[in-house]
Amino acid sequence: MMKNTAGIHHITAIVGDPQENVDFYAGILGLRMVKQTVNFDDPGTYHFYFGNEGGKPGTIITFFPWPGAYPGKIGGGQVGVTSYAIPVGAMGFWKDRLNKFKVPFTELERFGEHYLEFDDPHGLHVELVERESGETNHWSFGGITPEVAIKGFGGATLLSTQPAETAKLLEKVMGLEFVAQEGDIARYRSTAEIGNIIDLKLSAVERGEMGVGTVHHIAWRAADDQDQLEWQDLVHSRGYGVTPVQDRNYFNAIYFREHGEILFEIATDPPGFAHDESFETMGSDLKLPAQYEPHRDKIEKVLLPFKIRELD
Repeated sequence: MMKNTAGIHHITAIVGDPQENVDFYAGILGLRMVKQTVNFDDPGTYHFYFGNEGGKPGTIITFFPWPGAYPGKIGGGQVGVTSYAIPVGAMGFWKDRLNKFKVPFTELERFGEHYLEFDDPHGLHVELVERESGETNHWSFGGITPEVAIKGFGGATLLSTQPAETAKLLEKVMGLEFVAQEGDIARYRSTAEIGNIIDLKLSAVERGEMGVGTVHHIAWRAADDQDQLEWQDLVHSRGYGVTPVQDRNYFNAIYFREHGEILFEIATDPPGFAHDESFETMGSDLKLPAQYEPHRDKIEKVLLPFKIRELD
């Protein structure tokens, strides 16, 4: 069986203080908080979701804020850099905006594209790159208009402890197309218009350490439940240990760790984020899965308060 994932569904990372996280991704980068909930495996921890105006697959970055937790180390077995696509012609706006909020950045070229690279407040590496592909993000916030707003993921750079094995997985299992090699980086492409470019560092990287400022996992798209079950069978048949289907309320998920030690998830596109609150109100209230709703008062006392706010 051969299959092709459309591309990235979401990327999930560990960060520190929740207000700092919200201020950066909503206040500075202008992403919409499309869901505030809790880690289903640890309900004393928030789980934040940010994306475009509808929280579409390929635009969603999610966070587990662990205030006061130990810092991690970016390395093998992780996503090293998360890339965002912005409209062509928007780079000047973003340089000015990062300067305004005193976010240091560097400029670099890769595969003929110009990137701005910077870190978030907790040490995650982030990039902006101009791309024609990807639909306009119509979410406006804090002076960021659709003409310059982040459209979604440009892609990600993977750091592997066994890059040859990771490369084989990307092509032979996930169905990505090899595009080119430039120096120590190989580029792969999926079929989607957004979240479709994966860069893989070809030299082995010493294993990273999970903690604040590191990516926990990268999730790939499955069209629906049946497609996900086919992915589960395929991954298992290729010798990877894959989990049973996990209900994450806004998608179903399966997980496996590839041989380069990166944790992969395959998540269904539906049902999305508007089924337990309206499109207009997404992200405005804490939503709990049914099993935790009876404990809402206790959970809310543990979680630190925060505000989604425009920054000066």
